[in-house]
Amino acid sequence: MKRATWLAFGLIVLATAASASGTTSVNFLNHCFARLVNAPDSTQSNVASVETSSATGDANTASAAADTSNVPFDQSTEAARAYKQALSTLATLTAHPPAHTFDPSLASGSSNAKSLLSTFLPSIQGQGPIGSAIRLAVKLHHHTIRRLSGSLGRDGTGVKSRKKDEEQRGKAIKVVDLLEHSAELGNVDAIFTLAHIHLFPPTRHFVSDPVAAYNGFLYHAQQTGNATSQSYIAFFHSTGYHDVVPVDQAKAQLYYTFAANGGSRGAQMALGYRYWSGIGTHESCERASSWYEAASEQVLAKLTSGPPGGRTLPQTPTRLSDLVGGIFGPGASVASTGLNAGKPAIKAGMARDAGETWEDVLEYYLYNADRGEIDFAYRLGKIFYQGSIYGCHGGIASGSEGVGAIPRNYGYARYYFVQIARQVWPRDPQNPLQHKSTPPKDDHAPVGYAAASAGYLGRMFLRGEGVKPDPAMAKMWFERGAEYGDKECHNGLGIIYRDALVPGSKPDLKRAVAQFGAAAEQELAEAHVNLGKYHYERGELVQATKFFENAVRCGSPLEAYYYLGDIAASQAQTPGLLPHIVSSSCAMAVSFHKLVSERGGWDEDLLREAEIAWMSPSEQIKENAILKWWIAAERGSEVAQNNLAYVLDQDKSILRLTRFSPMTPSNDTARLALTQWIRAAGQRNIDALVKVGDYYYHGLGVSEEEDSTRLEKAARYYQSAADTQLSALAMWNLGWMYENGIGVPQDFHLAKRHYDLALETNSEAYLPVLLSLGKLYLRSIWHTLMGGKGGLNIWSPDEEEFDPPPTTAAPERQLEGKQPEKPSQADDRREYEEEDGPWYLGKAKEEFHKRRNGEQPPAPPNGDEDPIQWARDRRNAEQERDSDFGPEDYFEGALRGGNREDEHFDDLRETFLLVFLCLLISVLLYVRTRIVDRIRRDQNENQQEQQRPADLGVFPPPGDPARNDWAIFR
Repeated sequence: MKRATWLAFGLIVLATAASASGTTSVNFLNHCFARLVNAPDSTQSNVASVETSSATGDANTASAAADTSNVPFDQSTEAARAYKQALSTLATLTAHPPAHTFDPSLASGSSNAKSLLSTFLPSIQGQGPIGSAIRLAVKLHHHTIRRLSGSLGRDGTGVKSRKKDEEQRGKAIKVVDLLEHSAELGNVDAIFTLAHIHLFPPTRHFVSDPVAAYNGFLYHAQQTGNATSQSYIAFFHSTGYHDVVPVDQAKAQLYYTFAANGGSRGAQMALGYRYWSGIGTHESCERASSWYEAASEQVLAKLTSGPPGGRTLPQTPTRLSDLVGGIFGPGASVASTGLNAGKPAIKAGMARDAGETWEDVLEYYLYNADRGEIDFAYRLGKIFYQGSIYGCHGGIASGSEGVGAIPRNYGYARYYFVQIARQVWPRDPQNPLQHKSTPPKDDHAPVGYAAASAGYLGRMFLRGEGVKPDPAMAKMWFERGAEYGDKECHNGLGIIYRDALVPGSKPDLKRAVAQFGAAAEQELAEAHVNLGKYHYERGELVQATKFFENAVRCGSPLEAYYYLGDIAASQAQTPGLLPHIVSSSCAMAVSFHKLVSERGGWDEDLLREAEIAWMSPSEQIKENAILKWWIAAERGSEVAQNNLAYVLDQDKSILRLTRFSPMTPSNDTARLALTQWIRAAGQRNIDALVKVGDYYYHGLGVSEEEDSTRLEKAARYYQSAADTQLSALAMWNLGWMYENGIGVPQDFHLAKRHYDLALETNSEAYLPVLLSLGKLYLRSIWHTLMGGKGGLNIWSPDEEEFDPPPTTAAPERQLEGKQPEKPSQADDRREYEEEDGPWYLGKAKEEFHKRRNGEQPPAPPNGDEDPIQWARDRRNAEQERDSDFGPEDYFEGALRGGNREDEHFDDLRETFLLVFLCLLISVLLYVRTRIVDRIRRDQNENQQEQQRPADLGVFPPPGDPARNDWAIFR
């Protein structure tokens, strides 16, 4: 008992001494690492030993007391105990609540049965005024009582906040101390964990120390040959992070090779990217393909090791620039124009700018779903199942978008799906395998939504998501949905038949292929993948390639790319092929395997972790986000390269306010940003390509060279971006450079040409192009008047000089003797069937009721709709329906489409009307000003007449000094 007391007392003194001296026990471990790896910097070791002299003395005292005992000491057991306790304490520090939490009362259990007590007591999900009053009371309590108590705890006395902060800081010291103790006893896992904490502080209570992190990873790699430690050492040498070691691409290549051969997926991706881009080595497509293939094989193995159908994919990463409309803002960026305007990140940024939060969206969905709205309930179930507002194109297996992430909750999802399905199938049989197909009693039952919900329910039972795995129940739900033609249900049945998942059954490939085919006809990506794998395993590569390509077109994000990359790599290694075919096949293999290796980040999702860290209010945690983006960027992630460069590119960059760089913008920061912009531009990021041109134009982060050479490089980058026919900004920049003769010869015709191309590419560039053209014509006229040549012709368009000669369309080539094909009746019938949709049992009756009642039965949504815009449209439609005379405000109704007859109003007449109104207002203002001036002039004249003195003769007027010499008698 005394020994334990003395040991505890020694640890307390150690922590107190370290806190009082303004340092933590981190320096002690730095000294240990420096001694273990024989660090040459003896000065730093001496300083560390001096700073921890008192703590070392106390520790020696405690150890001396312990040595006095004769009890045998098990070093490995003590090290394991300290390491386990440190991890337990660290878990309590990092166990933060999710970014978005819900009130559990808003969506109760998944059971559809009601107890006797619930029939008498009002429910928060009930309809009518009582249910609404309960919901309002709960929200009022949440927004007043809870927030008021929380604000008093934070801003009132501050005692609770300071106490909690001190408690967490004490736990952080405890974690570091226990890890140090375990590391000194020889626990190599403690050495790695401590180095990881020094590099990525879990909370703001830990101290970041890159030097200690490097020494720890180096010692750990030397002792164990750990691939992860070697990959971190390679990162230090590749980037020179914090000047811990100088940049040495040769050492980085060496350590990346060691780590990649040791099985590190991140190192394999980094090596593949370095060989593909020629960073620190010669470009080699073959080596890049082999390393990316090794990384993608790990991803595929991880995917298939999960439940039937594979693991749930990680959510897609988000570009920070997309949340603000692109690198150059909405309209000016390629990321937010054209088809890119429909990307979830762009739409999420617009919703955020409009003041809409995910809490508001879910609250609106919950309110309508609890009122019995089927479409809201189905979409809400999808949102809870996929853990995001936005789902990926391609079906359930394609995953979801990280930009709309919310906590995934299978219980809530099942509750809403069961609520919909019970309107068609009121009860389940005791034996799921003996269920019978019964038509719905209600002719207006939502069979479409019920079938789609059955697909989700079957998938949850098949994979054990929120429920106990039960293949029999899964098969029952899939068969129910397949009766109405649901594609997810057909695909689920195909998986059950193929893998014989129901106990007592045997694989039935024939029935599985038939079910996959029925789902593939409805453009389900996972079904195309399953058909492709069927032919791939049989060696039928031509048919397999066709299905895999269809799967990519339908939105498959992973498996189809892997098999296409494998087929392309095999083709590139086929002897006797032409060089250009080999090169093309190798490039395809690299691209496909790179996509697979970057998407499958189950073990280490640096991009997702960086996004969460970037949303933290702590500057130290934000630095973790930047570091993780940097590591992912070195592995070739274009999203990470874009995010890192975008953060460095801001006027108030986080790096300029921290120890990454001084307060003033430094050229080192610009050089790092330029490097990331160049690498992102090399991966078809057109906005990044324009940004590289901007850096060269302004001389940011570039080497010292003549201005003419630098500007020529800027013009070449702009030209490369303009050649894609997507960037109006690059075209406008080129037009301005040709107009002024900067970086290119002055040419007014080419300037006008690029201005016109900018307007053709993006109609939103109308105003800047119009102003630029006006200025260009004025400058050209002045240039011509001063005797210059090559000016624009203001009397006729200049495009005639540049437009290619008109060409007649060449007739389509046909084989000799072959007549043009005419559409047959079979083709017409096939087109009619495609337009009418797939047929299923019960559709004839449904079509009959639809024709009789003139109603369209509700159909489940496709995967490409925007949940936010759909909710807005529904809300606007309800507001219009509730009013007898339509929208209260004419303009509001016009914006919402309430006045359909005005949609085709002539824009030219409207413009002339606006111009006439402006002129009329100007005339009225002018007349009013003249009238006011005349009235004021008349008033001034009247006042002057009234103040004019009377005729006094020789008598001085008032105010004259001579008036005092006169005697006035009254």
